[in-house]
Amino acid sequence: MSDAGRFLPLALLGIVAGVSFVVQQSVNAKLRADLGSPSWAAFWSYVGGTLTMAVVLLVTRAPWIASSELAKSAWWGWTGGFFGAVYIVVSILLLPRLGAATVVALIVVGQMLASIAFDNAGAFGLARHPIDAARIAGAALLVAGVVLIRR
Repeated sequence: MSDAGRFLPLALLGIVAGVSFVVQQSVNAKLRADLGSPSWAAFWSYVGGTLTMAVVLLVTRAPWIASSELAKSAWWGWTGGFFGAVYIVVSILLLPRLGAATVVALIVVGQMLASIAFDNAGAFGLARHPIDAARIAGAALLVAGVVLIRR
C-alpha cells in the first residue's frame, strides 16, 4: 500500500476527532449556560468521558493494569487530566465570547507552538524533530489564520 493509501484513513480519523472536538466544545458551552457554571459543565463533561471510557474498556476486554506497570510510570504521566481540565474550562469560558472558529484556531495555534517546541526538545519521550524554516512558516500561517478568522 502506498504512503497516501496509509495516510488517508488516518487523516480521516483525525478529521473525525476534529469534528468531535468542536461538537464537544459547543455542547460544553451550552451546558455551561444551562448550569451557570463552567466548572460544573467541565465536571459533567469528564463524568461522561469517564463513563464512555469504562464502556470502551469493557467492550474491548482490556486487561487490568498491573501495579508494577503503574509504579514504573513517570510522575508527569499522571498530569494529563489536569491539563485536560484546563483546556476544557478555558474552552467553555471562551467559546461563547469568541465563537467556535476563533477558539479552535487559537487552540490549534497553541497546540502547534507547543508541538514544535516539544518535538525540537524531544520532550516527554517524543522523537526529536528539529525546528526548521518550514515548521516556523507553518506556525506563522496558523497565527495568520487566527487573525483572518477573527476579523
